[in-house]
Order: sequence, then C-alpha cells, then structure tokens
Amino acid sequence: MKNSIKMGSAFIGIIVGAGFASGQEILQYFTSFGTLGIVIAAIATALFAYLGMNLTLLGSRMQTTSHKEVVYGISGKTFGRVVDYIIIFTLFGVGVVMIAGAGSLFSQQFGLPAIVGSILMTVLVIVTIMLNVHKVIAIIGSVTPFLILMVIGLAIYSLLTMDGSFADLDAIAQQQKSAVSNWFLSAFNYVSFNIALGASMAIVMGGTEKDEKVAARGGLIGGLGLGVLIILSHLAIFSKIDVVGNADMPMLQIANDISPILGFIMSIILFGMIFNTAVGMVFAFSARFFTLGTLKFRIFVVITGVVSFILSFVGFKGLVSDFYPIVGYLGFFLVGAIIVAAFRYNKKTVTV
Repeated sequence: MKNSIKMGSAFIGIIVGAGFASGQEILQYFTSFGTLGIVIAAIATALFAYLGMNLTLLGSRMQTTSHKEVVYGISGKTFGRVVDYIIIFTLFGVGVVMIAGAGSLFSQQFGLPAIVGSILMTVLVIVTIMLNVHKVIAIIGSVTPFLILMVIGLAIYSLLTMDGSFADLDAIAQQQKSAVSNWFLSAFNYVSFNIALGASMAIVMGGTEKDEKVAARGGLIGGLGLGVLIILSHLAIFSKIDVVGNADMPMLQIANDISPILGFIMSIILFGMIFNTAVGMVFAFSARFFTLGTLKFRIFVVITGVVSFILSFVGFKGLVSDFYPIVGYLGFFLVGAIIVAAFRYNKKTVTV
C-alpha cells in the first residue's frame, strides 16, 4: 500500500501544475458553471480514477520506460502514431505553460519581473531531470501532501466565511469565462487534457513497478485524490468568486486575503507544484526520443528547457484558456485508446 500511495501522490503531483494549483483551471472548467461545478467535478473524479488505474497498470504490465511502447501496443501502428504525436505535443506545450506560470507567480506574488521566475524554473527543471526516474518520482510526490492540506484549509475557510448566498454566488460564477461552453463536455475535455499531459509519466511510473496490483492501485488512488482536490478547490473558489473571480491565481488570492504569511506559504507550494509538472513534462518528452541517462538525452533536455523558456513569453493565462481546450479535444483519441485497451485486457484484469 505504501508504494501505491507514493505512486498515487506522484500522479497527482504531475497533473497538479500551475493551472490547477493556482485555481485558474478550476475556475474555467468548473466554477464558471456555478453550482453545476460539483456535478462536473464528480464526473471528472470517476474518469480520473478509471483512466489513472489503467494507465499505471498498462505501464507495469509492459514494463516500459517510455509511453511510445504502450501507445503503439494498445493503438496499433497508424492510430498509435496519431496518439503518440498528440502526447508529444501536449508534453512540450504544458512544459511551456508551467514555465510561464512560474513567471506569473513571481510577478503577482513578489512583484518581480516574470523572467526571473521563468529562468529559475527552467534551471531547476534541467538540473532535476539529470537525476534518475526513481528520484524524480520521489521529488514529485513529496510536495503533494502540502498542497492537499492547503486546499483543504482554504476550502473550509472559504465556506465558513462566504458573504453571499449560493444563488448570488452562482450568478457571479456563471459570468466567468469558461474554457469549454458546455458543462458536460467540460468534464470530459478537462479529464482528456489532463490524461494527455499525465499519461506519459504515469505509464513510466507504472513501468517502475513490477507488481501490477500495486501499480493499478496507485493510479486509482491518484485519480480519486485528484478528484477530491478538484471538488475542494471548486468549493473554495465558488465561495469567494465575488472576490477572486478576476484573479489570475484565485487560490493564491484567497490565501493572501487570509494572511500575507499564508499567501507566501501558498506561493511556495504553488511553485513546487509548477515545478512538479514541469519536470514530469520535460522528462517524459525527452524520454520519448532518447534513452534515459545518455549524453544525447541530457543535451536534449537542455535544448527543450531553453526553447520552452523562450516560448513561455506568450503568457500564462492565455495559454490556459486557449491551449488546454485544444489538447482536451485531441486527447479524446488517447482516452478512447485506453478504454479499448482496458476491455482488450479484461481477461487479465487486476483486482486492486
């Protein structure tokens, strides 16, 4: 169980990056639909649990160090190539968003030029990836518990101190910009996007665990944990939507409104979660092309980091609202492949 929890925590850490931890994703995909946000979150939780479990299980079963083997194995040559390219595009694009998010964090919280945060994040990501995959997983999972505690605390505070009625807050929430126009489609698009960005690293994590039960349980725990965080974050933002609706990082704004010290602590946690996802994206993207630990792999990591830094100047908030939904729609191909693979291997289903 210990290894499963560790893997589940790492799975959450990979997906919870700048957009999620800051609250911007939650605001656009859930809270902007008002009270329906809870229903959307419930659907997303079930999907995350199911898909997360199958991703880590497939990784363990095929004992792979790259998503390529699994994708082509479950999708075939032609369709597999399409899914592979979607994942590659997502990994690189989200890496860019994370570096941009680090810049926005430094600008909003500390009043420093965005380039300072972006440079620091780029350097940290490159240095960290020079470690082996086991150390990377350990680093990714170690920060997640602090975010969980913070989100729980902010959700409780927001609910206890909300000023308006649910009806009033619902009206304000629905005035916010939504990443996807339809509430039902929003749930699937959000899960699809996150699975596209987390699939590669989840598969690699599963490949490091020989016990299929442990791997499957880890993905399940990660998916359920992610769903709980979504629900709590939505409740926190919804309860304070009249105050944080226009903020780039709503969760950080709530923390700052409580106390500058708490805001500082939250900013450190946010930076850690951005770092988690950035490491996962650049690591998995590089592992797709070169063997881990080789000189070519390390050179490629450096090049990827530098190019991502340059592209990050497009801007954080715009990237979340424009880039994420596109990846979400493209990710339907991957989600479909995972579901088909789950039924294909149903004779070998593992009881978690």
